[in-house]
Formats: sequence, C-alpha cells, structure tokens
Amino acid sequence: MKLGVCYYPEQWPESYWQRDAQRMAEMGISHVRIAEFAWSLIEPQMGQWNWQWLDQIIDILAAQGLKIVLCTPTATPPKWLVDAHPEILPIDASGHIKHFGSRRHYCFSSQVFREHSRRISQAVVDRYGQHEAVVAWQTDNEYGCHFTVESFSKDAALAFRVWLKEKYGTVQALNKAWANIFWSQSYAHFDEVDPPYQAVTEILPIHQLDWKRFSSDQVKSFNLEQVKIIRQGSPARPVSHNFMGFFTEFDHYQVSQDLDIATLDSYPIGFTQMFFLNEDEKTKWAEVGHPDIPSFHYDLYKGMCKGNRWWIMEQQPGPVNWAHWNPIPKDGMVRLWSWQAFAHGCELVSYFRWRQTPYAQEQMHAGLLAPDDSLAQGALEVAQLSQEIKQFQNQAALSLQGKGLQSNQAKVALLFDYDSMWMSEISPQGKDFLGMEQVFRIYSALRSLALDVDIISTQTDLVGSQYQLIVLPAQWHVTETLRNQLEQIAAKNIPIVLAPRVGSKTQHLSISEPLAPGPLTALAGLKVKRVSSLPPGIQTEIVTQHNKPIEKHYVSRWLEDVECLSAKPYWTSIKNQIVVAKNSATYYVASWLMQDTWKVLFSELCLVHQIDFENLPEGIRVSRMSAPSITKVGKQEASSVVQNYQMVVNYSDQAHLWQPAEANSELLLGSAKVQAQQVSIWKVL
Repeated sequence: MKLGVCYYPEQWPESYWQRDAQRMAEMGISHVRIAEFAWSLIEPQMGQWNWQWLDQIIDILAAQGLKIVLCTPTATPPKWLVDAHPEILPIDASGHIKHFGSRRHYCFSSQVFREHSRRISQAVVDRYGQHEAVVAWQTDNEYGCHFTVESFSKDAALAFRVWLKEKYGTVQALNKAWANIFWSQSYAHFDEVDPPYQAVTEILPIHQLDWKRFSSDQVKSFNLEQVKIIRQGSPARPVSHNFMGFFTEFDHYQVSQDLDIATLDSYPIGFTQMFFLNEDEKTKWAEVGHPDIPSFHYDLYKGMCKGNRWWIMEQQPGPVNWAHWNPIPKDGMVRLWSWQAFAHGCELVSYFRWRQTPYAQEQMHAGLLAPDDSLAQGALEVAQLSQEIKQFQNQAALSLQGKGLQSNQAKVALLFDYDSMWMSEISPQGKDFLGMEQVFRIYSALRSLALDVDIISTQTDLVGSQYQLIVLPAQWHVTETLRNQLEQIAAKNIPIVLAPRVGSKTQHLSISEPLAPGPLTALAGLKVKRVSSLPPGIQTEIVTQHNKPIEKHYVSRWLEDVECLSAKPYWTSIKNQIVVAKNSATYYVASWLMQDTWKVLFSELCLVHQIDFENLPEGIRVSRMSAPSITKVGKQEASSVVQNYQMVVNYSDQAHLWQPAEANSELLLGSAKVQAQQVSIWKVL
C-alpha cells in the first residue's frame, strides 16, 4: 500500500526541485513517475542528447528516498522528427492527417516511427536501466487516447494486408470468411484490400472487426518492442503501462501478457460525466463519482497480469479539465477512492499530478498543489491517508514481506471480452444497445448486493475455480473451449447467467449456427427465433414465474422471441413474452434489463442458490480482503495465518450504521456509523 505522484520537473524552475522532493517525502509519497512527455527535452535534435536535467532530478528524488517509475517518452514525438518524417503522423477515417500540436501524433504501423521509438527507448534504458533509484518502468502513455489506435495510413494499409494473409492464408479463404460475394465485394489478391474507410455506406462487419483486431495487434507489437528493450537493459524491474477507463479500442489482456503490472488512470468524476450514465445519475454522483465506476476498473485491471499485480498510475486529485463538466470532488473522496483501490488489491496509488500548471492544455487540471504552490485539498487527504496506512498496518499487524491487502476470492465471475465489445460497436442493431453499458450495469447490480466480483477474460480457468455464480454479460461469440468449460460448470449445478445476444455471432461476425445462443443452445435450452430493438418509450411490465408483477420493472430497448426447448419460462412480460428462461441452473435473459431489474434477478438467484448477499443502501459499497499477519514468538516475529478484513465506503450524503455479520469484528479505522464520503475498516474472524 504505497503512494505515488506524477511529476513534471521540466515544467518548473530547477529551484523548485529540491523542495518538491522534500515535500513529497514528507507527505508520505514513495514513488514518482517522470519523463513520459520529455522526448524533445531529452533529444532536442536528432542524435543530440541532453541528459543533464534528467540526471539531476533523478539524483534529487533519490536523495529523498523516492523511488522512480521511468517512462519511455514515445507518446510525444518531437517536431523535428515530424518535419523530417511526416509519414509517421496518423490519419483518421476521413483521410485527414492528425498533425503536430498536442500528443499521441503517431501511427502504430509506421515503420519509421517504430525505428525511432526503439532508438529513444534504448537510449533512456541504456542511461538509467541500472540506476538504483529506478524501480519500475512505464511504456509510452495511454495507448490509443484521443482515438489514436486506428490509423488509415499507407503503412497501416500495407501492414493490414500482411496481417490478413497471415490470418487467412489465401484470398479465397478471406473472401469466404468475409462473405465477399455480397454486393460483389470479392478480391483477386490481398493487395486489393484497403482499410475500412470512406465507403459510400456501411462496410462489411467482418472487415471492420478484422481491422479492429489488426489495430489492436499493432498496439501489442509496438508495446512489446519497448518491453524487450527494457527487460534486456533493466532486468528485475517491473514493466507497466497505464490503461484508461471504459476504453475498448484495443485488447488490454493481450497487451498485458507482456507486462508485469497493469496500471490504471482513474478519474471517477470525469468518467461519470463522459460515459453512458443517464442525466439523473450524472447529477446524483457529480461530486463523488458513480460508486461502481472505480471498483469496476479496479476489478478489471487486477486480473490483467500474472499474479494480479496492478497499480493506479494516475488518480484524480481534484477537478479535471477534459470532461464536459468538471465538478470539484467532495472533501474526502480522494482518500476514499484510494482506500477503495487498496481493498481491491492495488499496490500503489499515484496521483496526477504534483502541481497544477498555470499554462497549456491542462492548466485547469488540479494537482496535489495549486499553481501558487499551496497545498490543495487532495494533498491534505494524501497526507492523512499516509498516516492512516501506517496506523492500519500497525493495528492489523500486516506482514512486512506481504504485498499489502489482497482482495478475497470473489463469489462471482464476470466475463469480459474485447472482441465482443468490438462486435457490439459494429453491429448494435439498436442505437442504445451498448455492450459496455450492459457489462457495467450488471457489474453494478452485483456490487449493490455486496457481492465481490472478479472480472475475467475468456481464457480464465473456470472449472478449477471456486466461483458460486458465472455471468456472461456480453459474450457475443463463444468459443468451443468456453462452451466446454461452461458445460462442466453447469454439471456442478453452479448458476450461470447469460445476457441477451450471448452466442449470437460467429468469429466472423455472422449469425451463429444454430441460432443464438449458438454454441450454448443445449446449455440454455432454447433458441432465439427473432430479435427486436425497441425504440425509446416502448416498454412492457415484467412478471415473475409466479405471475406476480415486479413493480416498476419493464422490458425495454431489446426483446428476443425465444422458443424454449428444454428450458422453462422464469420471468415473462404481461404479454406472455419470455424475459428470463431457466434450464436447470442456467438462466438466459432475453431482454435488456435496467440495472435495478438485474439487481432483483440476482438477489432472487442468490436466494435460490444459497449465495450470501446483502441489499446495500444507496452509495454504500463493501469489499472483503485479506493479508498475512504477524505473531510474536518470544523476541522473534513469525508470519501467521491470513487475516480477513472488511472495508465499507460511503459515497452518499447520509451516515450509515454498519456492523459486519461476522462475530467479534474489530473496528480498525473509521467509525461504525460510516459518515458521508468516509471509510471504515474492520478486522473480521
């Protein structure tokens, strides 16, 4: 449980540096990320190196005992490189060049840029790879930010054709897989295939999907080039990359295969304002963030790398500058988000940024310090958090060799698949059928029942797990391996919930055969004959299997015409349309359900299948975690059994009295009456 900060010494006078380092250490900060945007300062002209300033700041930080996360500075190619090689610039789907003047102005497929990326990365690693203060690395910065994963350049087109040839072997196989007979779109050879852009109307869905897969693979291969350089020149130091929230433009699981630590840039209030929440939710949670947005990303990224290692590289410390609206977080929220991250197994929470800059594009983005060098509210909360971590570790007697808190084995597994997210974006069939929203709404419903959730990839071993509930919220394509695993899970009578459109598409984004749920037809015991995307305003009341209406719960957005084979209706509409069907312990949901309706369904299933849950008050969230403790044997210390803890966070404006169900619970932090925007932690047996 460490604290860090993102620091940009190049943006401040050298006279600030020593004092900044001292204040960081005094505040309880242990890690400092630097240099992700410093290419033009490190190399002001081709082959002319300026290391003096970076040598100096690394030594200053190290002298205060601060540990450095050093970055490859490839997110901001310098102007001299752009002028010498304009072909490195990305091109959007309209054919427009994205010019120099901000950041991320490069094409992942540009071989010229890749050469220079390797060159600058090698130079930085050669200089600092063995420096004792450099304890970790970050590759680049926020891959794909500002819609830069896809580039429609000549280099990208050439690379795409090579990728297609490797995937399909022959152009005849591509024509068959893509169904190019439709609209006379067949190709005679791979050189005829262009990226999917600037067509008269809709482009083949599989053409778009393969382009997204290719673009994602380009990010992976670009990242791997830097990782290899770091591992060779700076061994035994973990390599990370900072991913973003609700971002699906590339497959983060694939990129994380080459990393040691997945890191997250966490901006709960910004995410609340920018994504699919309705206006009432955006208003309600404007100053604290939606209660499940942080934990959704915590649970997603903790499963990315081996060993579940994950950090927050950028934590929102105050108002940001990039959302449609940027409220000030309520006092206590910076601390609350941080504790909540630790409860989900985070090792390091790093804040963006140290000091708010008074100029340039991010001048309205808060830091721990205000532009006049005074302490901002975020800094006060970080200092408090630092002391509380020490207090908690002393009271809890955490092992000094441990990794801090670890989230407990979750009861629920929620499958998440980037390929299916791309399918939902390409072929939604209804304007408001948003795959990512469906995943989040299901996750949020589970968390509101005090259920811990693991968000996992389709490659996870489910059969050997201890999950009590498996949920597929948006798995449009189901592989044979996944089908086999689910059938083995079902044989154990473990409940499985399939959301609408699961198994509805092949890997080529065609209608599955048999019809949806395709490979899971036997498991679900039904067939989807027709689908209807419902315009706003059309809704039908839902009734339970006992023919009792569920008050204020309706079918909306999406409804499937289902034929039961071995399944039985579980919920229906008042028009006798199947809403949920049950086949043994597998439940197929044939309609878009609102979040509160998912909550009703999951609470009912938990009762039926004897899964412990608790209906939490609005804004209250509970996490369960564990850590090794220390017991004293004479004058020596020895590690003892794993100790369990429970954390409660309060996003609401009302105090809530809380008592863990476990007997003999001991309050370690906070109070039993959890105040608004506060945190309480119990030691439980």
